[in-house]
Amino acid sequence: MAQIHYGRGYVYSIQYHIVWCVKYRRKILTDKIEQRLVEILQKIATENEFVIQEINGDLDHIHLLIECSPQHYIPDMIKALKGVSARLLFKQYPE
Repeated sequence: MAQIHYGRGYVYSIQYHIVWCVKYRRKILTDKIEQRLVEILQKIATENEFVIQEINGDLDHIHLLIECSPQHYIPDMIKALKGVSARLLFKQYPE
């Protein structure tokens, strides 16, 4: 259930369902890699002050349910999530 946030003169409840696929839909998100990916994504969310409420996925894609404030710019959030996670995962799992 979405939380309602109150600010000075405004009320909001914003959630985004984001899905992205692995390049060429390769089935590489094993349990071990997915667990590491979840850790990385949670850290990125904390650093950028938004909340990942749910993470789920399969071998070739991942779903995120993100809650954020109106001040967050969606393309920047996605850029942070995808860019940093891809770089860190590729360092740790180059295969």
